[in-house]
Amino acid sequence: MRWLFLGLGWLFVALGVVGAFLPVMPTTPFLLLAVACFTRSSPRLEAWLLNHPRFGKPLRDWRSNGAISRKAKIAAVSLMSVSYGIFFFGTAPPLWRALLVAAVMACSSLFILTRPDSA
Repeated sequence: MRWLFLGLGWLFVALGVVGAFLPVMPTTPFLLLAVACFTRSSPRLEAWLLNHPRFGKPLRDWRSNGAISRKAKIAAVSLMSVSYGIFFFGTAPPLWRALLVAAVMACSSLFILTRPDSA
């Protein structure tokens, strides 16, 4: 199982790196999954991610008390809103699809906004 978690950890790190450069793909959720996998397979790699100069603080904040920075909350909800606008006006979806996507994005936004603020 250790090798499986190690492989998954690296896969999630790779997806997180891709997400750092592509605006349509998130970075932090993949790195959170990578930390969880490295916790079960490699304490050294877990420490590497938790102490990373760019991504370490958000990962530590989430791990310690489920916190998301205010700046990250604003960015996430703003980008979801813009994405929904592009989806709605760019594709003219049927009503059921527009409502379904709106509901998923609203629930996601609500989850993000109700997390504690990190320091």
